[in-house]
Amino acid sequence: MKLFNYLKGDKVIWAIMFLLSLLSVLVVYSAVVTLAHKFKQGNTEYYLFKHFVIIALGLGIAYLFHKIKYTIFSKVAQIGFILSVPLLIYTLLKGVSAGEASRWLEIPGLGLTFQSSDIAKLMLLIYVARVLTLKAKELVDFKSVLKHLLLPIGLICVLILPANFSTAALLFFNCLILMFVGGINIKIILKILGICILAAALLLSWIWFAPETIPGGRGPTWKTRLESFASGDTKSNYQSEQAKIAIATGGVIGKGPGNSTQRAFLPQASSDFIYAIIIEEYGLLTGFGLLFLYMILLYRGIKILRDNDKPFGSFVAVGLSFSLVFQALVNMAVAVNLFPVTGQPLPLISMGGTSIWFTMIAIGIILSVSRSVEDKSEEKLETA
Repeated sequence: MKLFNYLKGDKVIWAIMFLLSLLSVLVVYSAVVTLAHKFKQGNTEYYLFKHFVIIALGLGIAYLFHKIKYTIFSKVAQIGFILSVPLLIYTLLKGVSAGEASRWLEIPGLGLTFQSSDIAKLMLLIYVARVLTLKAKELVDFKSVLKHLLLPIGLICVLILPANFSTAALLFFNCLILMFVGGINIKIILKILGICILAAALLLSWIWFAPETIPGGRGPTWKTRLESFASGDTKSNYQSEQAKIAIATGGVIGKGPGNSTQRAFLPQASSDFIYAIIIEEYGLLTGFGLLFLYMILLYRGIKILRDNDKPFGSFVAVGLSFSLVFQALVNMAVAVNLFPVTGQPLPLISMGGTSIWFTMIAIGIILSVSRSVEDKSEEKLETA
């Protein structure tokens, strides 16, 4: 295809991004029927056009970022990390409420909410990659790792946690994976995991016995979700039960595009539970195919690590790839009732606003790293 002649970097990643974007437009158009009847007098075209514009702009953003030399993001992340702290604090104190979570800003005219944790996630992962590159010789004991990595990571995650527990937990886990890839001693990582397990036990106890005292007002919501998931009660697990019905009735090949019935019963059919709608309309084969595409995305990120001789670029590519794929796996696990409801969207698929754009930015940065690898390979061929 001539289109790919204008695109640099990993062509497989480009193809995956285009395929998922196309699937997103098709499924969101079907999934928003109930939403359209509730808020727009049945005007599904409104949501279709809005989502199409967001996806189109996102692809443009990915293209622009893939043209930027990835080393620039090292300094950008340092500044972005510093700015993320007051931004997250502002979110906790003054953020407007949307979908049970604190958001920072609504973009005028577009009706899009801007979640400050989206910036913080991206900046922190790149910042950790920067520290792993610049401080590699110093990060040999727990004290150094605590000073240079755990304190910055902990600060961002703690500020995200009151508004969005699942995002904070996923981000911390992603940073641990990046630390492992970056060569941090496994004994130090296991020690951190031990501390995390203890902290998680204390937090769960806090949620269970005194949820109303948790800052941000999210404690009761977390307790309700945990109780519902643990009880297995059909009434308490309404969304999960409806998602399982969608998956079960979809069968192997699905009911066909636009023929979902559970979209009328799932409150988050176009976002958190869109994977269930995909299986209902397109079947289990498509569901497994989608999972396969995300696995390929992760593999291509690991391939960049293998082919690139620059640590920073390698860490960035793996860190961002793993972050996107792990979020996708969590979303799918929630849809099939393996995890409690987390509120994590399916990357590149779920309807959203700025969250889609930040996903596209992450992929654009990954492509920027792969572009540099590709350019070096061409240089070697020319000089051979």
